[in-house]
This record gives sequence, structure tokens and C-alpha cells, in this order.
Amino acid sequence: MKMLRKFTIIMITLTIISLLSGFTHPSPSAESAVLIEYKTGRIIYSLNHELKRPMASTTKIMTALLAIEHGDLDSVVKVKDSAVGVEGSSIYLTKGEEILLKDLVYGLMLRSGNDAAVAIAEHISGSVDKFVDLMNKKARDIGAINTNFTNPHGLHDPNHFSTAYDMAIITREAMKLDFFKEVSKAKTWVADREINQYFSNKNDVVWKYKGGDGVKIGYTKASGRCLVASATRDEMQLIAVVLNDGNWFNDCYNMLDYGFQNYKPALLLSRGQFLKRIEILDGDKNYLNIKYNDDLIIPLKEDEKEKTKIILNLPDSLSAPIYKGQKLGNVQVFLEGKLLYTTEVRADAEISKPKPKSNFIKFLKSIF
Repeated sequence: MKMLRKFTIIMITLTIISLLSGFTHPSPSAESAVLIEYKTGRIIYSLNHELKRPMASTTKIMTALLAIEHGDLDSVVKVKDSAVGVEGSSIYLTKGEEILLKDLVYGLMLRSGNDAAVAIAEHISGSVDKFVDLMNKKARDIGAINTNFTNPHGLHDPNHFSTAYDMAIITREAMKLDFFKEVSKAKTWVADREINQYFSNKNDVVWKYKGGDGVKIGYTKASGRCLVASATRDEMQLIAVVLNDGNWFNDCYNMLDYGFQNYKPALLLSRGQFLKRIEILDGDKNYLNIKYNDDLIIPLKEDEKEKTKIILNLPDSLSAPIYKGQKLGNVQVFLEGKLLYTTEVRADAEISKPKPKSNFIKFLKSIF
């Protein structure tokens, strides 16, 4: 009887632990780590997230971002001697080879080609040094203020560093680009070249994690194992970063699991929901009814929706003309008094100035 009672207590204890396991914070073995939600950039979990560390080939997220923003993906890149035989991971470029920029981006992200990184840098900016300047400017512009790049590939340099948080916001910026998302989650790619054209993604996240859509692995002796992992489930995308982590994949998976278990998409505004009526001055219509043009879905904990407040920053009146797509103001979401998310509100209709009346009508009006 005592044995049965003891067994029952153990089973109850294990059940309670199992139920609570989804609500305990992850405990990565990384030197630094962070988990953010893509849409808002909200930090869900962090560990020394502002500690400056070498980040190895996760550097290439910024290189890909700039290649897509500043380059013509269908342009032909002629490979210079300086891009051939670069130390480390390679897609085996040859001097004088002509290859499409988009193939270089796939080789950069899937195979982590250091030679592809140099070829991209020289194609976009004319030289690696000028491209590095572009990388650092972009980092500052998006708020990655604890990052400094000295090269486009991540090979070790004492002045080449970032933080887990900066790598997360750089990735968030890159994920705004459809082509980056496409490349990041690709498992394989066949480049338009005669040899070494088959690229298979080294990143296990896209192969083994449910909803995994990227992003990049990295390793040098100085940096240790670094991983930026992204996954999307039920309209919610999370980005996890670990720097110097021997258990890199499992730790990212645990962080992502924690986020998906504890945060759920909450509908705050519905598509077509009325927001405000704005008076139009000197227009062919007197009013413009503003409606929200999408579903506003924000991932929140179960008890947080009632703690949110929505602020509409829209004018009471505007002067015509109003153009379709014109920015009118914004909607801000606050959680417990702190700004969580801002989204623009744009006009979904046009309002013109009244057409001038003919001289004949003016003449008649002057008589009567």
C-alpha cells in the first residue's frame, strides 16, 4: 500500500512538472542569448544579450541584406582574383567566372561561402572596405549600435563583433525582404553555373524544427558556435540567437519552444474596423472614413490582452487632395504603459479638389 502511495505521489509530481515545464524560462549554455518576436521586436527572453562577442558567419545576414537592398539580383557578377580561395567555407568561385548575384546570395547563406561574401562586397560597393562601411552604416541606422563589422564573412578579427540582441534586430530587418525570407528557408538551391552548382543548407533549423525558416549558423575558434534561428507558427514568427554555445541548436529550439508555448497571437483590430472620420477641407468630399486595412495581431501572454491600450494618432481634418496610400498617421499599441508596436495608417481612397466651375456658370451665378 505504501509503495502504491509513493508511486502515485511520484506520478503526480512528474505530471505537475510536465505541465509547468512550458512556463519555465529556458536556460541556454550560451555566453549570450536572446529571443525576440519578429513583428514588434519585443524581447521575450535574454541572457547577457548586450555582451559584445565575435559572431562568425552570422555576419553574412547583413551581407545578404545589403546585397538584396542595393543589388540587382539578376545582374551578372564577374569574379575577381580577390574572391578566389578565401579561407574557410567556400562555393569554389574561380577567377573570371560569371555568376548571378542571386546565386551568390544563395551560396552565401546556404553554404556559408566566404568567397561569395567577398564577391558580393566587391560587386555592390567596388571594394570590401567600402562595403564594410555600408554594413556599419546600416547597423547604426537600424539601432544595432553595439556592432562593428570589419569584413563581409565573419572570419575572426578583434574589431569584428556584435551582440545577441543586435544580431536579432539585423535579422528582423533582413526578414522584411521577401527574397531574404525565401533564401533563408531554402533547403537546397541549384545555381546557374557549370560546376559546384548544388547548394544544400547547412542550417538544421530548416530541416528539423517545426516551422523553421532560417537563418544562419557560424563558427570560428574565437567565436565558438553561433546560431541565429527563426521559426513561424500560427502567424507568429520568433527569432532566437545564441553566441558561443556548444549546445547551439537545442538551446535555440528550447527558446523557440518557450516563446510558442507562452505567447499566442491576439487580435487587437480587425480588417475594415472603423477608426475615425476625418474632415476634408476644400475637397470634392467632406469626410474620409478611416478603416484599419489589415488584422492587427500581436503575440501576447494569456493575461496581457486586457493590459493593452491602443492610441490613434490621426488628425481631425486634412486639406485636399488626398492620395490613395498617403500616410495619415499611425496606431500605437501600449502594454502596461510601454510602447509595444507602431503601425502606419494610410488612406484607402482618393479625394480631389473640386473641379473649377465654368465661366458661364460663374456668370449665371453673378446675375442671380
